[in-house]
Amino acid sequence: MTSAGLTAHRGGPLRGRVRAPGDKSISHRALILGALAQGVTEIEGLLEGDDVLRTAQAMRAFGASVERLGDGRWRVEGQGGFSEPSDIIDCGNAGTGVRLIMGAAAGFDLAVTFTGDASLRGRPMNRVMKPLIEMGARFSGRSGGRLPLTLQGGRLKAITYRLPEPSAQVKSAVLLAGLHADGGARVIEPEPTRDHTERMLRAFGVVVDVEDRDGERHIGLAGGQVLTGTKIRVPGDPSSAAFPLVAALITPGSEVTVEGVLLNELRTGLFTTLIDMGADLTIANRRDEGGEPVGDVTARHSALRGVEVPPERAPSMIDEYPILAVAAAYADGPTHMRGIGEMRVKESDRIALMAAGLAACGIGVEEEPEGLIVVGSARGNHPAAGGAHVVTHGDHRIAMSHLVMGFAAEGAVSVDEPGMIATSFPGFVEMMRGLGGTLEEA
Repeated sequence: MTSAGLTAHRGGPLRGRVRAPGDKSISHRALILGALAQGVTEIEGLLEGDDVLRTAQAMRAFGASVERLGDGRWRVEGQGGFSEPSDIIDCGNAGTGVRLIMGAAAGFDLAVTFTGDASLRGRPMNRVMKPLIEMGARFSGRSGGRLPLTLQGGRLKAITYRLPEPSAQVKSAVLLAGLHADGGARVIEPEPTRDHTERMLRAFGVVVDVEDRDGERHIGLAGGQVLTGTKIRVPGDPSSAAFPLVAALITPGSEVTVEGVLLNELRTGLFTTLIDMGADLTIANRRDEGGEPVGDVTARHSALRGVEVPPERAPSMIDEYPILAVAAAYADGPTHMRGIGEMRVKESDRIALMAAGLAACGIGVEEEPEGLIVVGSARGNHPAAGGAHVVTHGDHRIAMSHLVMGFAAEGAVSVDEPGMIATSFPGFVEMMRGLGGTLEEA
């Protein structure tokens, strides 16, 4: 998709069964751990968005053989470690990719420079740099902890690191560095974050200890463990499934099923919140795929009500607040979202952009330093006004959220820079059109 803009129009019901693209978080980890491992790793269902493809290219640069076999099917042959790349590693827009790769690379005696696109170069890396520096890694480059940065790794020492704020990326970077640190690594989480790294490390043969103690989670591993290539099946991304599901909830007469969605309890905060709001959301065919729980999620048009989202739920749905804000716009009464300051340092300041976009669509909204209040006004089938052109600052989730808004609004909703949607959800336009949504390219 390379058009200058994309517009969503109000239309008929959305109906059908689809499969969400592979989970982005798990896709990044499958490639990185496959490259760190000895032997062959076979991956099915890999997300083939730009973010993940950047990680695949980075793993090649570090010496792994990375080959695409077919749609979502990849083969990675690692050499048991990283070698020094001959060029700069460009991670594009992939914040997860660059932070996890930094952690993995820190354990080896090599120098590597990381950069990214304009958005990623504006995002702070200090949170992941701090523990890696404590372990013995060295960084040089721009002040303020922003890319491009050069990492000098190797000769790491053990660390016990308490996360100052919930971050699966920081936790994962420390654990990956700990694989090659003298004495390993231990991370203490005051609030649990997504645990895909711990689960996948075990699939590659690593012993990971997880203990809940005094209300905190302790995750530890010993250094010097060898990863062995394995088979990974990537489940559907709940962050991507959220878009067609919320579109069905707010569009009269709709019923949409998304198959094979990841149901890890540390990733399902949005589903819990939507059910709290009165959503007709059901889960069938629960099963296990690749060590992760999955199921088929069905959403039907629902009369939603505003709620207060518990701040402690934020780590399990931090990427889903933009689309939750759209659901809240069609609810009866206010929805309070607090404890979400991390949204300001994502691909964009997502709190500010969602507040601006919703206001332009006629929705009552109040922005807080670390929160967002959306005053839904929908009663019965009364639609939101819409009729806005939304500036996305290149943020794929801002773009998709406002397009979903347009499927049920009185006036069309358009976004700029729709090409960025491919970073996390290649095929979004085709999927939504297949369900009955009206999307027009500029």
